[in-house]
Amino acid sequence: MKTLSPDTRAALRSRTRLVHAGREPFEQHGFVNTPVYRGSTVLYESVENLSRHNARFTYGTKGTPTTEALERAWTEIAGAAGTVLTPSGLAAITVAFLAVVKAGDHILVTDAAYRPIRTFCDSVLRRLGVETTYYDPALGGDVAGLFRPETSLVFVEAPGSQSLDMQDVPAIVAAAHARDIPVMMDNTWATSLMFPAHKYGVDLVVEAGTKYLSGHSDLLLGVTSANARYWPQLRATFDAFAMCAGPEDVFLALRGLRTMELRLREAERQGLAMAHWLKARPEVARVLHPALPEHPGHAIWQRDFTGSSGLFSVILKPCGSEALAAMLDGLELFGLGYSWGGYESLVVPFDCAPYRSATTWAPGGPALRFSIGLENVEDLQEDLDRGFARLKAA
Repeated sequence: MKTLSPDTRAALRSRTRLVHAGREPFEQHGFVNTPVYRGSTVLYESVENLSRHNARFTYGTKGTPTTEALERAWTEIAGAAGTVLTPSGLAAITVAFLAVVKAGDHILVTDAAYRPIRTFCDSVLRRLGVETTYYDPALGGDVAGLFRPETSLVFVEAPGSQSLDMQDVPAIVAAAHARDIPVMMDNTWATSLMFPAHKYGVDLVVEAGTKYLSGHSDLLLGVTSANARYWPQLRATFDAFAMCAGPEDVFLALRGLRTMELRLREAERQGLAMAHWLKARPEVARVLHPALPEHPGHAIWQRDFTGSSGLFSVILKPCGSEALAAMLDGLELFGLGYSWGGYESLVVPFDCAPYRSATTWAPGGPALRFSIGLENVEDLQEDLDRGFARLKAA
């Protein structure tokens, strides 16, 4: 196996790229995978090298061969100028925010954002003198009507991780860039494989590697990439915080990377099968999945995305809380948990209403978010069928 030439690497298709990105076996004595490097201290060969910090690696917080392998791979896959790795998806987002905002700034955040982002904006950023306006995710390019002279960032998430609202990312990017305002996106649902956000002009892209990059529900990791303009700011902010991901988590993420597209495509297939099955259930009022034609954001999804994932939500017809608990508590194959993207299926009830401010969440019935894993679809359907029977009986 030879080191790939730049021309060969540039022409690779996605699955081949995932297999080879970031790997240099002959730098690791021929071993296929970059091993786990644990360490803080790095030794220098001479006083001159020490005084000049003249070494490939200078200290554990600045990176190791393990972290460099995943950073290099993700940068290539995302089409970015550089990538940093953090201990969680939320940490990836907060580092990216702090890389571009300052006291006195105003930022725009989608009303469908992951709830901990709102907590960060309404506590830490507010205390630092940054004002946040939450906007209707359906605005698209009309978000420009909310810009102020001090607006310094627009944050998008498509689709929203609970209500699955789609956003017209290219239109938002065009409006923001016309005013020289950067755009940041949480791209965890589709990943760079199904929505190449940097290609669509997004400046900073964050993903929770905890989800599909890992794929096994056994690590916490955040991945933040930036284009050439914002990469120096992102790297400098990351270095200032030394918010480093653990070496074992990075190693496991590298392992997950190699099979990520295969797992994601299977999650898409299984998710759509379950979405169609649930749509036909008499207990279900509607299914929130962008790949379904009846979804309000389907046209945007169809135009910009090359696939979907295994995460979607459903709105049940009105029922009591005891009946819903009877349904969920008895499930044997669906775990009750807040994460997603692993090999196992999960379900969690949710209510966006208390923390929406620019839009109204009034679905008309209980909402459930499903993460469909790799079990046989028929077994999952039978488990839910028994659950619906308990709901009806209660």
